[in-house]
Amino acid sequence: MPAAAAAPAGTASAAAGTAGRLRRLYLARFVFAAAWAGAFAATGSKIDAGSVTLLILYPAFDVAAAVFDARSARDRALDVNIAVSTAAAAGLAFAAAGGIPDVLRAWGAWAIVAGLVQLYLALQRRRALGGQWAMILSGSISVLAGAGFIGQAGRATSMKQVAGYAALGGIFFLISAVRLPRHGGQGKIAGALT
Repeated sequence: MPAAAAAPAGTASAAAGTAGRLRRLYLARFVFAAAWAGAFAATGSKIDAGSVTLLILYPAFDVAAAVFDARSARDRALDVNIAVSTAAAAGLAFAAAGGIPDVLRAWGAWAIVAGLVQLYLALQRRRALGGQWAMILSGSISVLAGAGFIGQAGRATSMKQVAGYAALGGIFFLISAVRLPRHGGQGKIAGALT
């Protein structure tokens, strides 16, 4: 459709700015998730100071990423994500005192809610930017994985599966960073094709 391709210059530059900001954020989230997953895979078999610190650090980083995103996106869903991830960081600290099952239940609940928020944001951004299919898939998988963590919590003897969850999420962030359009005017076209 010719009308869709002829976006106003201000809209195209705003979309390009948003895509660039999201690309940087997604790349930072990939690097963090990969490093975190490696560290947690090495320490996540038992609850100790190192694993608890890492458990709290992951949602705390999610808070920082959502704050960065909210500085320009102004979406209420990001405020929900900030609140939920802040509560998750505190909840994981308390859950660690109860043992591995409590940690997995807390992590699972957070993964479900954070996945729903991610799914919502990706669907909203897909219309304007395109290149969000990996974030849509990631949010959906997060919801399912969260339910899985809760379901297996009672018989779990390790938390290492959380490292796999983080690593997979990091891969989806990397794919999304690569898939975002380089030029603002291509956003709607890329969204229609993806």
